[in-house]
Amino acid sequence: MLQSYRLRLQRKRRLVRAFRKRRELKCIADRTGDILPEDILSFTTLRNERVRLSFFLRYYRDLGIDHFLMVDNDSDDGTLEFLADQPDVSIWTTKHSYKKASFGADWLTWLQYKYAHGHWSLVVDTDEFFVYPFCDTRPIGALTDWLDASSVRSFSAMLLDMYPKGSIDAVPYRAGQNPFEIAAWFDGGNYTIQKNERYKNLWVQGGPRMRAFFGDNPERAPALNKIPLVKWNRRYAYISSTHMLLPRGLNQVYDEWGGEKASGCLLHAKFLNTFTDKAAEELVRKQHYANSHEYKAYHDRLKENPDFWCKWSEKYINWRQLEILGLMSKGNWA
Repeated sequence: MLQSYRLRLQRKRRLVRAFRKRRELKCIADRTGDILPEDILSFTTLRNERVRLSFFLRYYRDLGIDHFLMVDNDSDDGTLEFLADQPDVSIWTTKHSYKKASFGADWLTWLQYKYAHGHWSLVVDTDEFFVYPFCDTRPIGALTDWLDASSVRSFSAMLLDMYPKGSIDAVPYRAGQNPFEIAAWFDGGNYTIQKNERYKNLWVQGGPRMRAFFGDNPERAPALNKIPLVKWNRRYAYISSTHMLLPRGLNQVYDEWGGEKASGCLLHAKFLNTFTDKAAEELVRKQHYANSHEYKAYHDRLKENPDFWCKWSEKYINWRQLEILGLMSKGNWA
């Protein structure tokens, strides 16, 4: 009972915090009046991602996202101007600290509170591409319809780091290009998983970032477990990026009795030639978790121009390949 009370209090504090942080957002283009009751919404925070946005928007429009709600954190590369011209994007901007806004979560929590109640909400970064069972033949609305019919409120996706064969600087990324034409490889294994008893979520680590950047300190490797797709309610709040939520029942996206629940992957197109400059910038800005220790590891290792490819690397084909490898599951969705 005491722990349940503490978690409820933590969730309420998150919501109050988000309510206060709303003052940091300045609306540039508000098209939320176009949102229909059954629309599926996408939420993103970003900074200086103009080169990625054309493909990002095309990918998610093709998937079936109806409206994008985005927070721009003081970009100076044309990101804000580009997004302001998009007919299905509502965009806010802020110069305030990403770190002090719970790494952007407070801003998105406010927008979700105000606009996402009763909608399926997908929270992704501009380098994350959602893959789910049958995504090659069924729009995301088919998935959410099935989840609604199954009384499922949240859907998990493992973050799958993608990388090129050879140096990440060898092939320049062009605006509008499919990043997986370059970063076509991933680790088919090399993952660890444990259960967080407090929040009831699974904690997954491993892949190329663990072996390339955190080999001497694997417990500090980034978490790969995410719950990006949720049937949103004003009472909900993310408490660590999209790794876990409150109420904690939303984190139980696995079967405790030995079966499998449907799940997906987020193909993570971080390792392109743009990443070296990004890592250097973020190391200076110090706006990321734990005083940006992750970006310090990236910056130090990238000086050696590493090749993440190894003999166990798999070249991405489709979602069925990921299911065969045990990285996602269609569960009982036929």
